[in-house]
Amino acid sequence: MVLGVTGNIASGKSRVAARLGELGAAVVSADQLAREAVAPGTSCLAEIVRCFGPGILGPDGRLDRQKLGALVFGDTEARRRLEEITHPAIAQLAEERLAGLRASHALVVYEAPLLFEAGAEGRVDRILLVTADERVRLKRLMARDGLDRRAALQRIRAQMPQEAKVARADYVIDNSGDWDSCRRQVDSLWRQLTGAS
Repeated sequence: MVLGVTGNIASGKSRVAARLGELGAAVVSADQLAREAVAPGTSCLAEIVRCFGPGILGPDGRLDRQKLGALVFGDTEARRRLEEITHPAIAQLAEERLAGLRASHALVVYEAPLLFEAGAEGRVDRILLVTADERVRLKRLMARDGLDRRAALQRIRAQMPQEAKVARADYVIDNSGDWDSCRRQVDSLWRQLTGAS
């Protein structure tokens, strides 16, 4: 089974996916696939530079994700253009990785922040949504990325509302509290999905 793990920014989805990996699942990260898709020399990176200009590259020729993020998180049209460029490349890489792992693992986790937004629900058998209160996500995002309140709120509000995702998920884990509480929920779901005791 392929379990899609998704959630809004700073909800803790990566930590939840990592915990499932510790328990024995194979984990594929859409963020990692995105980094591969825009590596130097790829057609995807060339198209991003053509669209957004060479200023989004670092001195080493790699995509400067912070510069690009500053451009697209406040501009819906720019974000849409970026997604039109990157989503097909990420989708192809995801299909290849998931197909290879599906045959050898009882549970494969596909961690994808934009699972719904990218229309990628068809790649997974079930969906786990990791949620957290907005104030908790805001605090985490400011601390993690060094953003001021305005920039952090802009990124949070640029995403599909968390409430809209709840109705589309098979499982929901609330990560508004401490990690021990979240881990217990993850471990319980693992037992439910795998029959492990």
